[in-house]
Amino acid sequence: MWAHAFTMMLQLFFIFTPFFVLSMFLTLTTELNGREKRALVLKTSLSVEVVCLILIYGGSAIFTLFSITVDAFRIGAGAILFLNSVDLVQGKPAQAKNIDSRDISVVPMSIPIVVGPATTGTLMVMGSGLESVEDYLAGFLAVTIAVLLLGLTLLVSPWLERGLKEKGISVLTRLSGLILSALSAQMAFTGIRNMLF
Repeated sequence: MWAHAFTMMLQLFFIFTPFFVLSMFLTLTTELNGREKRALVLKTSLSVEVVCLILIYGGSAIFTLFSITVDAFRIGAGAILFLNSVDLVQGKPAQAKNIDSRDISVVPMSIPIVVGPATTGTLMVMGSGLESVEDYLAGFLAVTIAVLLLGLTLLVSPWLERGLKEKGISVLTRLSGLILSALSAQMAFTGIRNMLF
């Protein structure tokens, strides 16, 4: 169970695109003081946790409702994840503008910056593979730890900003995009293989 949870947690953490989220957080919170930023991180983390648990545990019901096979969804989610990774590698993900920085914990921070279409598809695919009680517990641990790590990244954003600077964060964002492209290729390949064979 622990090995399964660790693997899922690593995948989720990179799918959250933490360094892109970090750059967006820094951009959207320039007018907030330290206390307001910490409160925002807490609200965002709780929101992401709830949304992710709904998606990972409710994915199977959605597949059944719309008569979608898991493998077809793997291919679609893999394609979306790949497009997302291309944007990250090229350094041109969508930017949020004209937003009240004091009320961004759910929209746009949680949705769609952290939990966008690619993350949604990945969580639903992951959830479809949960069968036993241990699997469900592993899924809960993976989501919770990944969200905690993301929250920790945002909490130390002032130090990361000073240490990495904008160029360093940009490099790490592009590296995350490369890792995401590999995950998307594996997801799509698994779906295609299962449908053909």
